[in-house]
Amino acid sequence: MTVTLILMRHAKSAWDDPSLDDHDRPLNDRGKASAQAMGDWLRAQGHLPDTAISSSSTRTGQTFAELRLDIPVSFTRTLYHAGPEVMMEVLRDQTTPTVLMLGHNPGIADFADRLVEQPPRHPRFADYPTCATAVITFEAKGWNDIGWREGQPIDFAIPREVME
Repeated sequence: MTVTLILMRHAKSAWDDPSLDDHDRPLNDRGKASAQAMGDWLRAQGHLPDTAISSSSTRTGQTFAELRLDIPVSFTRTLYHAGPEVMMEVLRDQTTPTVLMLGHNPGIADFADRLVEQPPRHPRFADYPTCATAVITFEAKGWNDIGWREGQPIDFAIPREVME
């Protein structure tokens, strides 16, 4: 059996209101457009998740909304600025074969790097810019059976490329 993780960093957020807590920062216009483009890309490539798990931050929630995916989503503070170990724990609780996970850097870049056997040949994989998305498959019965360096990256894209 194969399980598939769609790992996405939130889209570009606004910094124009210094009174907002980091957790509460919304997307800016560019971020909204990027998230919409990545949702279109996911559909065009056939990378359709069954469920989504997301950080509870405003910008990850808005990123999910702009993807326009008609799937169940759960928001958790646990993924807010989580590191790879915490992200793995959250992923292992999942039960559907294809999961979209929305999070933050630097944790999401570290998580992606530790999951894959070999990184994709993409110059932006290491820094995982806003709204970057990796699609990673694992030969496993379920999420509890995956481990570090076992994933196969089957796709990676950034908004700038899919919006061209």
